Amino acid sequence: MKAFFISITFLSISLCSWAQEETKAEAAKLQVETDKLKALATDSVKPWKIGGVVSVNGQQVSLTNWSAGGNNSISVAGLVNVFAKYKKDKVTWDNNLELGYGVINQGNNKKWWKNDDKIQFSSKFGRELKKHWYTTALVDFRTQFTNGYNYPNDSVYISKFMAPGYALAAIGFDYKPNDHFSAFIAPITGKFTFVNDDSLARNGAFGVQKEIRDPNNGGAITQNYLTHREEFGAYLKVQYQTKVMENITFQTILELFSNYLHNPQNVDVNWSTLTTFKVNKFISATLATQLIYDDDIKVLRNAGDQKGTSGPDVQFKQVLGIGFTYKF
Repeated sequence: MKAFFISITFLSISLCSWAQEETKAEAAKLQVETDKLKALATDSVKPWKIGGVVSVNGQQVSLTNWSAGGNNSISVAGLVNVFAKYKKDKVTWDNNLELGYGVINQGNNKKWWKNDDKIQFSSKFGRELKKHWYTTALVDFRTQFTNGYNYPNDSVYISKFMAPGYALAAIGFDYKPNDHFSAFIAPITGKFTFVNDDSLARNGAFGVQKEIRDPNNGGAITQNYLTHREEFGAYLKVQYQTKVMENITFQTILELFSNYLHNPQNVDVNWSTLTTFKVNKFISATLATQLIYDDDIKVLRNAGDQKGTSGPDVQFKQVLGIGFTYKF
């Protein structure tokens, strides 16, 4: 009998050991599967997010015996606004490219006149400092594609590619509470203006140093013109985008710059908006606006008693189009 109990005891211990080993094996197998699922979930969250809007819009007006008057017209405009955003761990990198170009033909005019022209690229790299706050470096570049004229005078250009061209480099702090809003403030900012055309630079276009001559000395040059201008100051850039309604999206960018070294109270302003009204998958309307004020830019005025004069003034542009739009 004693031998029987001893046998039963050893058998029980063996079974318990075997059960524990099986449990450990199952637990290890489960842990491996869990680790695989975690790795798969991590890989499925891609660090890059890419999207944007590509739009081609047109408008045509035809008048026959129209008693109220007017001109026949055809206009075509294209808009590209794309972004590539990277976010992983504590690092973010936002890139944006905006291109716009439009032409119009009115009445019996055989020439197409430009009514929109824009190239702008910006890149912002940041590392998280604390929740929603990032130490950030930003670079921005903008210019235009083709020559610009003060229509109807299309014989003398007043701007061209890289005349002007603007570059900006800034270091500061970026507040990003979500994917829809960011506010970047940079106390250390360099702003550079380029006028790569001798005739425009010689006259001091877009704020560069113009050529100065002494009329009392046979017109001798006392100050050579420059094709570039440097400014150092503070910069603020606020971005916001949202879905207003099911088929309406809105985004806006406000940029402010103050030059520490010259009239810091005269703040440069660049404010742009883009609203997209979606009709269906490929048809939509876009409304783009841009407001600029820079006291270093002399605007040619063409209204009332100021005709023919120039000076700093508010510049405003609005482009409304209906046509093909692809959003991704």
